Amino acid sequence: MQEYRHIDKPGWKLSWHWESKQVIWDMRGAETTEQGNCSAFASSGTLPHCCLRRPTIVDLLPGSPFNSQVSNCCRGGVLTSMSQDHTNHVSVFHMTIGSFPDDSGEFTMPSNFDIGVSGYSCDNATSVAPTKYSTDKGRRKTQALAATWEAVCVYSQFRSSQTPKCCVSLSAFYYRNIVPCPTCSCGCSSSHCVKPGEMPPYLEQKHDPEEEVPPVVECTKHMCPIHIHWHVKVNYREYWRVKITATNLNTMKNYTDWNLVVLHPNLKSVEQVFSFNYKSLTPYHNGINDTGMFWGVKFYNDVLLQAGKIGNVQTELLLKKDMGNFSFREGWAFPRRILFNGDECVMPSPDDYPRLPGYASSSSSSAASSFVTIVPITSEYWIPSKSKPRCINRVWY
Repeated sequence: MQEYRHIDKPGWKLSWHWESKQVIWDMRGAETTEQGNCSAFASSGTLPHCCLRRPTIVDLLPGSPFNSQVSNCCRGGVLTSMSQDHTNHVSVFHMTIGSFPDDSGEFTMPSNFDIGVSGYSCDNATSVAPTKYSTDKGRRKTQALAATWEAVCVYSQFRSSQTPKCCVSLSAFYYRNIVPCPTCSCGCSSSHCVKPGEMPPYLEQKHDPEEEVPPVVECTKHMCPIHIHWHVKVNYREYWRVKITATNLNTMKNYTDWNLVVLHPNLKSVEQVFSFNYKSLTPYHNGINDTGMFWGVKFYNDVLLQAGKIGNVQTELLLKKDMGNFSFREGWAFPRRILFNGDECVMPSPDDYPRLPGYASSSSSSAASSFVTIVPITSEYWIPSKSKPRCINRVWY
């Protein structure tokens, strides 16, 4: 249910704790990572799929046998955000549940849910209205015979990582310097960084396909895996143009289905976006239209490749000027916030934003103009002539 945050590889791993002595007899669309001790069913001739008190469920991989699949399964646990792909933000599996031979209690909803993704925490399940299923091409609805429960998991960037994951630099056509990412934006340790142009052999790096690979970034002053650059490119009479570049400095990861969320007051007047998809967001539903989401075009730049010469994506956007608010002064042309894959990036200090050349406060400008004076300067020079010399006096101002 996230507008702009998705679950990337290695995907979700749903786990819970059984309150009673339940077992999972059969599964479709997913599987458990372990079977557990099912010796209590040895005499039955058929063993359950999982007998653990705390099972861990993982999504099936693409290409799994057809008789093991259900609708909206088998994507390796990857979930897209709702804004990017409304059809792939849901993952479904079915399971058949039973009890141990020595347990005759009724089924109770498990507790202690966890989806196995860094940054997420889940509450206990609560009873909700019965789930309804659409059949006969939507003309008929049936509902679950038993009770329906719901568990909600929320995300916290601070739980996900102790340090930020991206930073922002700024530049403009009217400013000669580039305002860099703040120093140590994502930490100051250089023990796991590589010099630009020296890529570590990927196969020699320690990594588990079931776990997220720790980032190995290029050595920079900011030490961030992702670097976003905002450049004010052109100023027209009724429009202005911005270039946005996202660079991957992580040598160990490709960012699939990446996205950017930008907060800027002029995004309400976006005229055209080149080479990216764009959607206007209204997070507070109060009519304030100052937030937009950018993501890559499918099969073109929807994957931000790992660090290297082609490890970047870029776009330009044309914005119509609102003459009542538009200004290049005081850093107005630069974003207020930028998020990459749902995590907020470190911005430069407002005091360091590019300024108009020669622009200072109004008081200092008026004071400087009051001291302008005109001084006459007299000069004379000779013009040679065949008849006789002539002297010309000329006054310069």
